[in-house]
Amino acid sequence: MPPSTPDNSPLPPVWATMRRFFPYLWPADAPALRRRVAVAMALVLVAKAVSLAMPFAYKGAIDRMAPGMESGAGLAIALVVAYAGARFGGVLFDNLRNAIFERVGQEAGRRLADDVFVHLHRLSLRFHLDRRTGAVTKIVERGTKSIDTMLYFLLFNIAPTVLELAAVCVIFFVKFGPGLVAATLVMVALYIWFTRTITEWRNQLRRDMVDMDTNAVAHAVDSLLNFETVKYFGAEEREAARYAKAMRRYANAAVKSENSLAWLNIGQSLITNLMMAGAMGYTVWGWSRGQFSTGDVVLVNTLLSQLFRPLDLLGMVYRTIRQGLIDMEAMYRLIDTQAEISDAPGAPMLHVEAGEVRFDHVHFGYDPEREILHGVSFTVPAGRTLAIVGPSGAGKSTIARLLFRFYDIQGGRISVDGQDISAVTQQSLRSTIGIVPQDMVLFNDTVGYNIGYGREGATQEEIEAAARAASIHDFIMGLPQGYDTRVGERGLKLSGGEKQRVAIARTLLKDPPVLVLDEATSALDSRTETEIQDVLRTISRRRTTLVVAHRLSTVVDADEIIVMEKGRIVERGRHGDLVRADGLYAAMWARQATERDDMPVEPGIEDIFEVVDVPGGRG
Repeated sequence: MPPSTPDNSPLPPVWATMRRFFPYLWPADAPALRRRVAVAMALVLVAKAVSLAMPFAYKGAIDRMAPGMESGAGLAIALVVAYAGARFGGVLFDNLRNAIFERVGQEAGRRLADDVFVHLHRLSLRFHLDRRTGAVTKIVERGTKSIDTMLYFLLFNIAPTVLELAAVCVIFFVKFGPGLVAATLVMVALYIWFTRTITEWRNQLRRDMVDMDTNAVAHAVDSLLNFETVKYFGAEEREAARYAKAMRRYANAAVKSENSLAWLNIGQSLITNLMMAGAMGYTVWGWSRGQFSTGDVVLVNTLLSQLFRPLDLLGMVYRTIRQGLIDMEAMYRLIDTQAEISDAPGAPMLHVEAGEVRFDHVHFGYDPEREILHGVSFTVPAGRTLAIVGPSGAGKSTIARLLFRFYDIQGGRISVDGQDISAVTQQSLRSTIGIVPQDMVLFNDTVGYNIGYGREGATQEEIEAAARAASIHDFIMGLPQGYDTRVGERGLKLSGGEKQRVAIARTLLKDPPVLVLDEATSALDSRTETEIQDVLRTISRRRTTLVVAHRLSTVVDADEIIVMEKGRIVERGRHGDLVRADGLYAAMWARQATERDDMPVEPGIEDIFEVVDVPGGRG
């Protein structure tokens, strides 16, 4: 695809944009839709031919009503009936055209939306962390709606208007001479020039309005998604003021945009009515000289009225298309965003037999200027458990993200069963790894759906078996709707421990050969934690397991523990060996033991708060 258009550059030309969504209008894999387009265009031509015949019927009726032609009243009546029939025919064919084409427009919008949605999921974790969800969804919504509008106006307004203008010019040339043709063309050219000039001015106003609207929606979505945080800090008024400021800026931009529309409409009306007055005056003058009949005056009036009707809409159509280009420009920028992490051409599937995981001199930084991991090396033999511990910011969770290949490393190699994860498909890699994260986010759906998300096509019996293994089945059955209970936005209707048990059940259902536990029991009470630890210990015996932990009591049985500090491995060994070594691990173990003895708090609270001295604090 061609590169996206920068914000400060001219809008992409209509034809360039048309080339991008023409495949959606004329899909190669849908001959039925192609037939609909062909039939709709044929109806456009028929409707235009009927509309051009109407003025001649009207003219004939008027000419038959001249003094002395009373005997032709029957023919005049027939012409009037034909005129009315032609008017009805024009409406009939236009609506048949719309009904036939509606499926094409909707399918085009649907296919485009599907492609954008799939592409957004292909983009890297970095992209989604840097963008606001509300802003992205608004861009996609506007862009997909624009394609249907643009198709309709381009095919059924602009194209027929060009045909009608050509036909009117031919009629005027034959019946009234080149002068009227020249005046019509000058008027149309002036109208188009004026419309384009004013619309270009309005485009920047429209851009400002769209940006303000996007920002306001993004503020609202961001605030509502974090409503608990807002309430924790009593920041309702602060959020309301922030949203009101964004809406005020949008309202000001919208006022400027709408006021500019008034000037555009006034100018367009002045041009078309001057042309109507001139053409009618010329025809009346010719009638007074005996050159034209009374019906010719009606003919000119009717032809120009029919031409002005789409021309009056042309200003709105042009603005709509240009505005659609602005909206589609932002959406195409999303489509043109290159995926940071992509499969190598012809990448094979990852084949896991044993499940050995190896990090070999891995260097990585989220920003090139700031390296997080400095040559980290370790091996997790198949079926063994490796625990990663260390203070906050040491790079523990980064290792889990790299194993899933959410980011590409800057140096070294990560392999599973000797296969470089950068050389295999991402889908096959991630299908072999299961994770129970500390920050568990659920879909706003049922409990059963969230557990079943671990493996597509899982039966209800398998879902319930996974829930039993995660010690949450009894809790779910105690809910009013059982497994059909909805968990709310991001799972906020469940407690932290309940969400974490759902995450464990989901991973158990996936049954992966490689397991990552990222603070998997940090939100559980002591009794449930013991139960879950027993479950995790059981399933870890036949899986390669990486445990990222802050609470050292949960990793004492690990086959190997590596201690990280500032992105480097500073100690490694089993629990007993590390305690006897009296290094960083031993200091962390002693501190956590002291905290457990001295702090009368709920189990697990030491995972959230560290004892620190805060100058000026209340203690």
